[in-house]
Amino acid sequence: MKNNASLKGLLIAIAAFIFAFGIYFLFLAKRNYYVVDNPTANTFYYKINNGSEGTIAGGQTVQVELNKGKNSIKVFDRNKKMLFDSAFEVNKVRGLINIAHQDYYINEQYYGYNLKKDSLLLALDKTIIDGKAYFGGAKLFNKLFTDDFYYNVDEDYDKVIKNVQKVESRSKIFRKQDYLNYYKEYYKF
Repeated sequence: MKNNASLKGLLIAIAAFIFAFGIYFLFLAKRNYYVVDNPTANTFYYKINNGSEGTIAGGQTVQVELNKGKNSIKVFDRNKKMLFDSAFEVNKVRGLINIAHQDYYINEQYYGYNLKKDSLLLALDKTIIDGKAYFGGAKLFNKLFTDDFYYNVDEDYDKVIKNVQKVESRSKIFRKQDYLNYYKEYYKF
């Protein structure tokens, strides 16, 4: 076989293409999953879609398998006494089951070039938490299930802005105390 420069170039291009996709899928791709979250100090037992029993300790977040469409969950206290049996609808590729019906806040963070976040926050709604007003229009959530966010409780916002040419936003769901800590750290009023 002759030393063919175009064949070598093609093989190098294919190898670079495979390497780039490997890096993307290993380090950069956003994984889609569902979680059961328990911000309280209590331990709960649960069964999703009459499957095997799961346990979630206080302060823990556990990844679970859910089906698109109707799902059901049975929740038991630490003495295995049933607390509730409920159904919920899954429409998106990531979501959170609020097993203890605690307060969560879904916050919208804005990215972009020449973004004036202080004036943007003042233009959005206020959220009242424990009698104090917080700017930015975070939405209170305390029902059983939501999939109305982009980043889950166990994920952080992107540190790197990917597209600075336009203003974009991403939503994240926070436990109540985590949201208050994030607000205090991120916004300086």
